[in-house]
Amino acid sequence: MVFSNAGGDPRRGAGAAAKRRRGAMSSVADSTPVQARRPARWRDYGRLTKSLQTGLLMLTGIAGLASAPGPAAGVELWAGLVLSLLLSIGGSTVLNMVYDRDIDRIMMRTCARPLPQDRLTVREAAIFGTLLTSAGMLLAFGLDPLYGLLIAAGVFFNLVVYTLWLKRRTPWSILWGGIAGAMPIVAGRALGAGMVDAAGIALGLSVLLWIPTHILTFTLRYEDDYRRAGIPTVSRLHGSGAARRLISASSVAAAVAWLAAALALGLGPGVLRLLAVLGLGLIALAMRSALRPSTRLDLTLFKYASGFMLSGMLVIVIDSVV
Repeated sequence: MVFSNAGGDPRRGAGAAAKRRRGAMSSVADSTPVQARRPARWRDYGRLTKSLQTGLLMLTGIAGLASAPGPAAGVELWAGLVLSLLLSIGGSTVLNMVYDRDIDRIMMRTCARPLPQDRLTVREAAIFGTLLTSAGMLLAFGLDPLYGLLIAAGVFFNLVVYTLWLKRRTPWSILWGGIAGAMPIVAGRALGAGMVDAAGIALGLSVLLWIPTHILTFTLRYEDDYRRAGIPTVSRLHGSGAARRLISASSVAAAVAWLAAALALGLGPGVLRLLAVLGLGLIALAMRSALRPSTRLDLTLFKYASGFMLSGMLVIVIDSVV
């Protein structure tokens, strides 16, 4: 998910662009009522958690627990899972934003966020993120030590391995970050099953192998932003063709992994056919993007990939209910 600053400092140009945008936003704000200028502070805190991203990852954890064998989980276990995931995922996302606030100021896509706009202080955001993450992990360990360990591993891979260590160094950071994205569904399954089993690993792989498609289509769409911020991406270092070939490979692998996970869970033939059709759609879009690349198709593939993941999780949850 092509900006050019030939002959000049890209960061200086990006900084100027961001200043122009903030100036334009300020001009608009000056002409509006005071109460419409500035969002309520609670909304700014909420924006730091990236509710859509957090919600999708939380759904994977719900699907993991729903897929577990044995007696149905009680209300307390379900509530604990949802709350622990909401807090730990949302909190670590806030801390990501605290660390990345410098590049968020540079990128046009992110410069309107609360921290780049100085609507919240770094201290406020850091305290908020730390409290959420800590509370989420404490609750997770209170539910079950193995579940807590898996949630803590996800937080570690997200904050330390991906954000602090690799994101600004290598485009392959997305693979390590993908481990963090796969942890909620593995943890949810382990919470219900009492162990990490083959089906849980298959579910984790289905998420892990889907993530390159999701992220790479996003970086293709916002390639100019990543370039001006100096973030290495596959398309920037190896070309858009290489990125699209990797997207195609990721799409095929994700579709196969989903079918393998469905077989490991013992889902019915109707569910298998549905997942096969959705997977073929993902593969077809990825292949077309590689053969006939376009910005519009990149966006379509990004949206379809998100819908593919959402549909897979909902299928697991619905199948467990009916």
